[in-house]
Amino acid sequence: MLLVPLFSIWYRIEQMAELISIGLILGLSAGFSPGPLLALVISETLQQGVRSGIKVALSPLITDLPIIVLTLFVLKQLSGLNNLLGVISLIGGCVVLFMGYKSMNPKMGESGISERVPRPLLKGVLVNALSPHPYLFWLSVGGPIINKAMGIGTMAPFVFLGSFYMLLVGSKVVLAILAGQSRVFFKGTAYRYTMRLLGFALVVLGVMLFRDGLMLLEVIDLSNGR
Repeated sequence: MLLVPLFSIWYRIEQMAELISIGLILGLSAGFSPGPLLALVISETLQQGVRSGIKVALSPLITDLPIIVLTLFVLKQLSGLNNLLGVISLIGGCVVLFMGYKSMNPKMGESGISERVPRPLLKGVLVNALSPHPYLFWLSVGGPIINKAMGIGTMAPFVFLGSFYMLLVGSKVVLAILAGQSRVFFKGTAYRYTMRLLGFALVVLGVMLFRDGLMLLEVIDLSNGR
């Protein structure tokens, strides 16, 4: 009789561990991936110092909450539409695969915002809020993961979000510190190999999203081995 609750507890722990792993991989990749926010973190650090770069790195904690709430509301309206959710999952797979491709071929971009904006945190908020990337990520990747986590337990979504933002913000903070100490890292092999490793992990996650999308579309049925 004790085997049933023990199995249930082990299964819950396994699910939580999977959410943490996904959150860490996505957060680390998003944190290191070249783009407007990372470019702003580095440029602000080089111009104003590490403290300013860290303030920019914290901006997703401010801008992402309303995006997540909006995404969850939209996805809730689609909860009974498996075909549409399947298509969204396939789009999410494409997004993650593209993120993986970009990670394997890192190139620093421009910040895309005027240097006349004086406050580093405000700069970061504007860059993140006006960029399409957070909206696309949470609608096609992050939102469906949170929805899936809700079916595991009350704390599961917070476990995913905690692990995601810990490395999303944490990695950008680390890069700000590195930028403040040396510019060589961003041109060295260590950065390129780190990005390629993260790119490979993202490709694996993209394939998993494709699998979920095909299951929702009933193209494949893994429970029957097809």
